[in-house]
Amino acid sequence: MVISQTSERGRRRRGRGADAVPVPSRDVNYRQLRNPFPVMEVFPADQIADMHETALRTLQELGIKVLLPEARRIFDKAGARVEEDSEMVFIGREIVEAAITTAPKSINCRAGARRRDFTLELGSLVFQPGAGAPNATDLEKGRRPATGQDYLDFLKLTHHFDVFQMISPQVEPQDVPTHLRHYFTTQAQMELTDKFPFFYSRGTPQVMDCFEMLTTARGLPDDEFRATPHSYTIINTNSPRTLDIPMAQGLIDFARHGQMSIVTPFTLMGAMAPITVAGAITLSHAEALAAVTLTQLTNPGAPVCYGTFTSNVDMKSGAPAFGTPSHFQASLAAGQLARQLGLPWRSAAGSASNVNDVQAASENQFGLWGCLMAGATVIIHSAGWLEGGLTVSFEKMICDAEVLNMVAELCAGAQAGTAEIGYDTALREVEPSGHFFASSQTMERYNTEFYEPHVHDYANFGTWSERGSIDANHRATDVWKTILNDFKAPAGDSDRLGDLQDFIARRTAEGGAPPES
Repeated sequence: MVISQTSERGRRRRGRGADAVPVPSRDVNYRQLRNPFPVMEVFPADQIADMHETALRTLQELGIKVLLPEARRIFDKAGARVEEDSEMVFIGREIVEAAITTAPKSINCRAGARRRDFTLELGSLVFQPGAGAPNATDLEKGRRPATGQDYLDFLKLTHHFDVFQMISPQVEPQDVPTHLRHYFTTQAQMELTDKFPFFYSRGTPQVMDCFEMLTTARGLPDDEFRATPHSYTIINTNSPRTLDIPMAQGLIDFARHGQMSIVTPFTLMGAMAPITVAGAITLSHAEALAAVTLTQLTNPGAPVCYGTFTSNVDMKSGAPAFGTPSHFQASLAAGQLARQLGLPWRSAAGSASNVNDVQAASENQFGLWGCLMAGATVIIHSAGWLEGGLTVSFEKMICDAEVLNMVAELCAGAQAGTAEIGYDTALREVEPSGHFFASSQTMERYNTEFYEPHVHDYANFGTWSERGSIDANHRATDVWKTILNDFKAPAGDSDRLGDLQDFIARRTAEGGAPPES
């Protein structure tokens, strides 16, 4: 959301007539953020070095199972030892180290509008909402299998808040057939937002369709498209030590076309990873290195983002847990390894709570601060995620966006110049036991100095009661409904969008593109 808002209180104080002085508005750039916090370390440097060495040893001696024949051929050509019968690939450390050298340390991401471009590198900060859920929920319609309308509504909310710089696949529109779903989601992204888009890696035919739709809608020549990433995908390894066919193919397809892959092993301690933080992150690191290496063997210099999503399971039930101390520690360890590589990297927040309650808020914020203290470049699942990823909540997305906006405010940095100290405009003007409400400094800044919340309520108990005693969860319902009701899509080129619709109609008539397994 562009923070340019005027309070009704401010309008009253400035007057209502034609000669009223225009009220200043806040204008804070949430689109290109830098992490203002010093990074934390959970393990000593020598132990991090040992984890890296163990990951290299794992790839060389234990290997990784690669199910895609083309990917095995690429590894084989680079000198890795490949066993075709078992589909195992043993990657020498020199191959991995060469790949780390060619992987870009800074990635310029090109959105649909230049003001929404951003750079991914160590120190930059980008947020995405929760992603990939099969269900949606809100206080009015309840929990349900996600629909195409839910996808469109979440997309509009993501576009509305400037603190979300990238589009994420928040929910799966299950009422749209899988062989046509990528047309629906890509068309929506091209028509409803000018932010950096996401495409699933579900086989080359679908990926090529998405690339064609993007270049058509945004008028991109092929050489310009390949020169800079205009889209991204998320690659999940199958832990432990498996790279399946769609994910391996996605790494190859996106690398060949100069588009960005965010590599994210999803490792749960005690389930598909060792039960310790150190063991789980070492496994995750090995899998991420294998995937990064495949992109660089395919196309040296291809944009790729290191990533991890490591937390623990509840050992009583086996269910995933998020926002835990182990989740926090895993983020810190991943950050240490990412800085050793020098690569931009992705981490995640999230919640295992079933509803938007205090558990959901505390888990998401604890996971979020783990990412921030770890120096994560991209933080996914930062808003809306419930049930460990099975559901995205409209109300939770609004509540979490409030917190992210506050974090973004901190990224702007506090100033302490002469004007901020205010010796002449505040300190000199106010007598002992006086107040600063009417000082020159306050009158100049009262509309612009503080962040104005969209869902939090700072009214006292009496005023809050008079307004109906509405809690934050129900206020969030009003917020998201208002945003959707007032939504206006960014202006697009009608001819290009017409060509996009023609392409989708033709490909649909041809049978679409089923996802590959």
